[in-house]
Amino acid sequence: MKQTSEFCPHSVSREDRADGTILLRSNHALGPVAKNTGEWLHRWAEEAPERVFIAERSGAGWREESYQATLQKVRAIASSLLGRGMGPDTPIIIMSGNGVDHGLLSLAAQYVGVPTVPVAEQYSLIHGAHGRLQHAIELVRPKMAYVVDANQYAEALALDALSGIEVVASRPGQNQCVTPFDDLLKGDASVDLDTDHAQVTPDTVAKILMTSGSTSAPKGVLTTQRMMCVNQTQLADAMPFLRTRPPRLVDWLPWNHVFGGSHNFNMMLANGGSFYIDDGKPVKGLFDRTVENLSMITGTLCFNVPVGFGMLLGALKSDAELRQRFFADLDLIFYAGASLPQDVWQGFQQMAMDVKGEVPLMTSSWGLTETAPATMMQQEPIDRSGVVGVPLNGVTAKLIPDDEMRCEVRVKGPNITPGYFEEPEKTKEAFDEEGYFITGDAMVFVDPDDVSKGLKFDGRISEDFKLLTGTWVRAAQLRLDMLACLAPLASDLVITGADRNQIGVMVFPDKGELEREGFELTDDNGAFRCKLLHGEIHRRLAERAREISGSSTKISRAIVLSEPASLPEGEITAKGNLNFRKVLTRRKDLLDRLYDDADPAVVTI
Repeated sequence: MKQTSEFCPHSVSREDRADGTILLRSNHALGPVAKNTGEWLHRWAEEAPERVFIAERSGAGWREESYQATLQKVRAIASSLLGRGMGPDTPIIIMSGNGVDHGLLSLAAQYVGVPTVPVAEQYSLIHGAHGRLQHAIELVRPKMAYVVDANQYAEALALDALSGIEVVASRPGQNQCVTPFDDLLKGDASVDLDTDHAQVTPDTVAKILMTSGSTSAPKGVLTTQRMMCVNQTQLADAMPFLRTRPPRLVDWLPWNHVFGGSHNFNMMLANGGSFYIDDGKPVKGLFDRTVENLSMITGTLCFNVPVGFGMLLGALKSDAELRQRFFADLDLIFYAGASLPQDVWQGFQQMAMDVKGEVPLMTSSWGLTETAPATMMQQEPIDRSGVVGVPLNGVTAKLIPDDEMRCEVRVKGPNITPGYFEEPEKTKEAFDEEGYFITGDAMVFVDPDDVSKGLKFDGRISEDFKLLTGTWVRAAQLRLDMLACLAPLASDLVITGADRNQIGVMVFPDKGELEREGFELTDDNGAFRCKLLHGEIHRRLAERAREISGSSTKISRAIVLSEPASLPEGEITAKGNLNFRKVLTRRKDLLDRLYDDADPAVVTI
């Protein structure tokens, strides 16, 4: 297939140590790196002043801010922050989702060295999740809080934790205690803005990003200007087309996550691109808004999670005009969060060939909040999903084998965090004796004899467990296998079996799919009973068991959960992922029932 996008070929050196440890490095030199994000903003305000930088839906059209207007507003807001005495020790907590004012405030804070702390909007909008919000507020002790709408966020704004903190809202309503965002735009002529901006160095903290809290209380990841600026150089080194023509992006991924808020947002700013905020999401009831937005403007890049790409592929199949628009200028299809199903990958690949006779670069990368995030990337074209590639320029990956094929991954480079906010012990624990960040992730080589073929993600070391027989279970990969086996009946699932004789699975069903299939469900104290559904699950598990060998991958029992995973109870992280430990702890009674052969809600094979 013809590949349309420019790319930088893999070139990797391998160093094998006597203890079996492997060091991988890119042979390409790291390109020039900006001092701070303000440098990007000044550059494009001068070179392309009227080009749209950021936009959001407004009525039937878009509210658009050019680079020149953005710089002017950022400087005005920044001077207002300085006028309030704000600096590196007075963070701003941002409680709302993506928006133009959110973006302007973030850039203004970065312009003068004030850290921002974006948190998931669900923490404010869902009553039961206020504990997560309170934890973040108590941890970082902000001087200012921002919301888009004071009425919509009224319950969260009434929290005692926000007492004494200035609240700023784009739509303050009638709340006299809330500062209108427009007041920040008035600026403060009494401050020396340029002097303060000049003091923002690569080591200045730009953001404190909260971890998902899937294994412990959420930690605040210190994200410096260097981390963000280096990462954009690394990405543009790997994908030269970013520098060839200004990119354009229509994107929904939340800015409280490093993927949407640092990777994607900064990619537009660093390369003079245009960011159109998609106020839709890949969920029922909101995806239609995404399709509407794409009917108005499409991007040169497309980022999404696998479920989003699956929904988008379906929409493109049914709309020829949208299909033509979508692929017309497309340079990149980039998935993250999980492996893209191969049928979805091939669907986009074939559709691109049908529409324009060539395929954009289809790829993914790997990284964490602590790594800014991109650390490895599949830079070359490839014909399948699941490969995360090789270390980006300036990164050294330390691979520690834990069996013949699998390696624990640790990384070092200028895009790695200096640590966690006010948590020196956890910071110390996060790095090994050589200064490598301990990721907890595992990888395998695509081809052990050719490291340039890259690596594949192989789960989290912490998710693995042993059966009573001593057999290791690679839970992360097994979960992906089971999601495929039980699709589309299962929306998610948890692999069980630690210190037990058999592997089981706790299934979160897709209730809409079960209803469409005509399954009549009976709730039995947290688990569904249904003879037809149990028969279908038994058939699939038995068929799979005949095709595999070994106790490390055989699923012997299943239970279908009637209660969906709960965000307020911590079973779902801010990223929308399952917190497996929390599910197993909170539903211990159902876990015990899963291993009771006499329980009528359990499927056994």
